[in-house]
Formats: sequence, C-alpha cells, structure tokens
Amino acid sequence: MRLFSTLCLYTALVMGANAAAAQVVDPALLTGDMRKLVVASAPKDLPNVTYTAADGSDARLMDHTGKVLLVNFWATWCAPCRHEMPMLSALQSEFGGDDFQVVTISTGRDNPAKVARFFGDMGITNLPQNRDEGMRMARKMAVLGLPVVLVIDRQGREIARMTGPATWDSPDSRALITALIADQMPTQ
Repeated sequence: MRLFSTLCLYTALVMGANAAAAQVVDPALLTGDMRKLVVASAPKDLPNVTYTAADGSDARLMDHTGKVLLVNFWATWCAPCRHEMPMLSALQSEFGGDDFQVVTISTGRDNPAKVARFFGDMGITNLPQNRDEGMRMARKMAVLGLPVVLVIDRQGREIARMTGPATWDSPDSRALITALIADQMPTQ
C-alpha cells in the first residue's frame, strides 16, 4: 500500500509540475553516444560571463537567445577535441541557421593564431573561432575537463551537458538535435 501511495504522489507531482520550469530530453533519444548526455533536472540559467569572439569583441552565450545551441568547450592540444571538430562542423552544415548553432569556444592558452591554424589544418570554415583565454567562462560554467558540450535551449538555459568525446554526426545525435530544433521535447 505504501508503494502505491508513493507512486500516486509521485505521479501527481509530475503531472502538476510547472511546464515552464523544466525541460526534459526524451529518454528514447538518449541512445548511442547520446546516453552520456547528462540532462539537467531543471534548466539552468547561464552565468553573465563573456568569451572572446573571433573578431576580438566580447560575446555572451545569451547573445544567441532564440536558437538551440550546442556549445563545445575545447582546446587545440586535446586529442578528443580534434577528433570531434569535423563532426561538429558537419552538424553546423546540416542544421545551422535561424534555429540551431554550434558554438565552439577554445578554452585555455590557445591564442588566436593557434586557433586559426587548428581550424585551417582541419579544413573547418563554418564554426566560430571563439576563445576563453583566461578560462573565466569555463570555471563559471563548471567545465572541469575537455571536451565538454552544453546543450542550451532557446531561452538561453543549459538543459544538458556531456563531458568527454561523442560521435556528434551520428544518427543518434541528429535525432536529438532534430527534436530540440522542432521543440518536441516533452515538458513536465
């Protein structure tokens, strides 16, 4: 009886939760490498911290509100980052536009010339060469290793993150991104 009561209470809480308060990624979409995606229990506001855009100006992730973002923290010395970058470029080519953007942020000691050389060596022309030289943004966002990818919703809130490498051009990641762009994530 106690189990039944607990289940009823849990169901009532889930059904009555404010839909605007939390966005949940459909577990059916968490297959393949996407199983490593850690979904936030509730969307997290982004800290008001800047990174350096390719043109040298200050930028914020909040500047992209209205789009689903896949924010990649990486470094030129990071082997898994090197492996992921062409896949992220492929995602940007396929999905990039008014509704979705891959935002790459080199964090650490990578100067602009080193980042440009990395992108040139990889043949990547469609991703931004943003930098977080002092790691201020990485520290504020609890980026503790590389690579780290954050999924940011259209309201500018972190809804999921993945630490470590993934196959970002896989059917699994494409299905997840397609659902995010179409706003087909269930809410609770």
